[in-house]
Amino acid sequence: MTVYLRSLETAVPPTVLVQPEARDVFAAQPGLTRLGQRLVRACFDASAIDTRHTAVAEMRADDDSADPVFFNARTRLLLTPSTKARNDVFVPEATKLFVEAAGKALAACDGVDAADVTHVITVSCTGFFNPGPDYKVVRALGLDPGVQRYHLGFMGCYAAFPALRAAKAFCEADPSAVVLVAVAELCSLHVRTSNDPDTILGSSLFADGAAAGIVTAHAPAVGATALALDHFETTLTPVGEESMAWNIGDHGFEMVLGTYVPHIIDEHIVGALAPLLAHEPELTGRPYLDITHWGIHPGGRSILDKVEAKLQLTESQLEPAREVLRRFGNMSSATVLFVLKHILDLPAMAPAERVCAMAFGPGLTVETGLFTKLAPARR
Repeated sequence: MTVYLRSLETAVPPTVLVQPEARDVFAAQPGLTRLGQRLVRACFDASAIDTRHTAVAEMRADDDSADPVFFNARTRLLLTPSTKARNDVFVPEATKLFVEAAGKALAACDGVDAADVTHVITVSCTGFFNPGPDYKVVRALGLDPGVQRYHLGFMGCYAAFPALRAAKAFCEADPSAVVLVAVAELCSLHVRTSNDPDTILGSSLFADGAAAGIVTAHAPAVGATALALDHFETTLTPVGEESMAWNIGDHGFEMVLGTYVPHIIDEHIVGALAPLLAHEPELTGRPYLDITHWGIHPGGRSILDKVEAKLQLTESQLEPAREVLRRFGNMSSATVLFVLKHILDLPAMAPAERVCAMAFGPGLTVETGLFTKLAPARR
């Protein structure tokens, strides 16, 4: 049975961070050592990011909040809100993004209405509340109150893959199922000033965004663009447990993103892909570039560089990931869905094109997916 991602839509908050301006703010914070200042400039300048979006409206240069919590635009000081204060912003702002992306995905799926949705899967690792985003989506979109709801929390940057894999399993178990998958991350709530290299790197990369899609076993209409969900695999690399982690501190969530992560990916990416490609023996042993599209989670520019070089891919095959990184930064689990949407929006050269995607997260966990893009070929 073939299961399809029938629509895929994205949403971002309105406040835009321009990378050089953000760099100058972070580099000017009191308490930074000269080494810390140099690291800030180096990380921001090497990020390959032009703009990012944040749900923290106070980060606007012209913000005039009387009692700022995150950033004082008048003094240009980054403040240190508690984890509770950060989560208090997550609740309404994440809800907005979940509902916007989910509503757009539902509206974009021809032949599917709110009443047809049988399952809702939501994903986030940047905040908590209950009734949670799964509940908020059901209420806001007027879904059946009996819809089955699931929330995948605190998994990290790879979590969109378990969500899609679960949606596929629901549809295989019940071919009439209609699964709404919605992912939203507000990473910018947790940035802070520090001399710690991991914290500086995270501040230069992370951003906010959401994506959502409809998954069904009903084939899309002839001529419609869709993504067939062919196979998924999960791999834990033999090293790297301490190199990437996501913990809760008193002043927000704390990212551990060691500089050795790109090297771990470089050493183990071929082994991580082997179980996925083994599902289709005709792909085993062929050059990786024979797979038309590569949807790589842009955890950072150096990660994309390592993937491109190790797999001997072309620049154009990494362009969707690099473009998402450039325009939106790293939005944790939502990011790879932005990349897949970019691939779906590209003009199709054939009615069926293969897509290999992967994301990396704490553990070090590598999630992979093999898909088929279905779309009318360009003449």
